[in-house]
Amino acid sequence: MKNNIILIGFMGSGKSSIGVRLARRLKRTFVDTDREIEKMTGMSVAELFRRHGEIRFRSEEKLMLNKFIQQENLVIAAGGSLTLDEHSQDFKKNSIVICLQAPPEEIFARVNRRKGSRPLLKKALTIQDVEKLMNERRGYDEMADFTINTGGKMQEQIVDEIMECLKKRNFYGEEK
Repeated sequence: MKNNIILIGFMGSGKSSIGVRLARRLKRTFVDTDREIEKMTGMSVAELFRRHGEIRFRSEEKLMLNKFIQQENLVIAAGGSLTLDEHSQDFKKNSIVICLQAPPEEIFARVNRRKGSRPLLKKALTIQDVEKLMNERRGYDEMADFTINTGGKMQEQIVDEIMECLKKRNFYGEEK
């Protein structure tokens, strides 16, 4: 039986903020793979990229996700490169995967507020840069069980939509 919920999507799509609220609603533990990597390495994601490069970070990301998918009753905010890995279907064995998407303009506004913490974004970020990166990472929705557009919505509305998707799959039993 699929037990974990994995949130995937482009940076700024809402994986962490929605994941916290969803976990609270479901009375589950929330984990953010990026935050867990930071705890384990003692470095921010940006610093890890700067010191050791993207390949090392992606390796840490995969190890962290593999650690969490062995557990149960988690809501996991997975790193943005998940769909780039040819073995990424493995994590679906005991998890429902929900892709969060938003229009490039909204992603641009969201990530521009936290640009320094996002190593793939350059200082003079443009909307064209965001669109290019989003195009390079197409495929999130192809591996997801459900896709939710987070653009222009309140966070609780997004959580409600996810709950409806889970209900369709009889994922969490009776809602209380």
